[in-house]
Amino acid sequence: MTANDTIVALSTPFGSGAIAVIRLSGPQAIQMAEQLCGKPLKRQVHFCAVRDLDDLVVTSFRAPHSFTGEDVVEFSCHGSMYIQQEIQRRLVDLGARPARAGEFTQRAFLNGKMDLMQAEAVADLIAAQTQAEANMALHQLRGGISDELGVLRDRLLKLTSLLELELDFADHEDLEFADRNELKALTGEITDKLTRLTDSFRTGNAIKNGIPVAIVGKTNVGKSTLLNALLGEERAIVSNIAGTTRDTVEETLVIHGILFRFIDTAGIRETCDAVENMGIERSRKAMEQAQIILEVIDATCPEETLQGDKVLHVYNKADLHAVPGQLCVSAKNGDIAALKQYLVSKADRLQTGGNIISSLRHYQALCRALEAIRRVGDGLQMGLSGELLSEDLQDCLNGLGEITGQITSQEVLNNIFSKFCIGK
Repeated sequence: MTANDTIVALSTPFGSGAIAVIRLSGPQAIQMAEQLCGKPLKRQVHFCAVRDLDDLVVTSFRAPHSFTGEDVVEFSCHGSMYIQQEIQRRLVDLGARPARAGEFTQRAFLNGKMDLMQAEAVADLIAAQTQAEANMALHQLRGGISDELGVLRDRLLKLTSLLELELDFADHEDLEFADRNELKALTGEITDKLTRLTDSFRTGNAIKNGIPVAIVGKTNVGKSTLLNALLGEERAIVSNIAGTTRDTVEETLVIHGILFRFIDTAGIRETCDAVENMGIERSRKAMEQAQIILEVIDATCPEETLQGDKVLHVYNKADLHAVPGQLCVSAKNGDIAALKQYLVSKADRLQTGGNIISSLRHYQALCRALEAIRRVGDGLQMGLSGELLSEDLQDCLNGLGEITGQITSQEVLNNIFSKFCIGK
């Protein structure tokens, strides 16, 4: 699929600045640029003095060696709003069309410069607000997940083709082209890999929206004081009165390039107060949803109540009493460096283990593919015919193909690229 028209858009943020970049892409891009500059573009980079407008640096990328796979020209000009708009107006007068949101990246996808998953990573990289989020998007943009899915799909497609070939020889019941043992082994391998990828969605979502950290503990152990110390501001109300915190308080914080979502909860205790009990119930829900649980314990009268892989015991009030061999902090004095270091190391461990997905679209397609390949595994155990196995294999292939764009609809494409900024 190729486009016959030439599109133009501002690629740098809207507004005045030192420099602005205007991008032109399409079959007439070089010709239009030469008309605007008044000279042929024989080199990749030219200095062009456009009379009565501005001095431009013009960079040309000839197809297919460009971002879109088409002829592309980028105009670097001074960041005056008037100059930006005038360059675009003159290019439109020469026959260009204003680009739609995400149309440059959509053309890159349609021209085979990247698959759909990589194209979506472009938008994620632009929107990234933390180092962890940028690293995840960059890994996806460079094909880390696409390559893994592509290998699985190719191997599965080969066996599916052999199974379907058997259908052409249905009269020969004993004839098998597809090795059932090989298919069984591949089914198990794909099931394991798709399970790992679907499980990674929770981590990917946490990287985008903040790793949820529940701050829990008994009343008056310093939970709200700890939250304030982490944020560096008086966000939560602090009082010596037990039960002051009646509801969860959420705030986000970036620590060493990683986004955390801290949830201060109501102190857990037995009470007859209906409102406080509602807050305690929300505390328990926050613990279920959290990836890290900080159980804050009063170091002057230490008592651990929670256990588990997610739980970290934090002994507060270390200025009054230190507990040997434990993670001790003084939230009141802001002595929490050791806690921050732990949180970063814990987040690093959560993000290790290979490819991570963060898109709901990818997750849903993977779930469909995983369900289908599990049906194949069950069918092999029951000795089902190749015809029935082939249907489930095709469902799995379709799910994987939806992720990378080998199987997709124009409606899906329009929905994805409409969320991009214009000029990308």
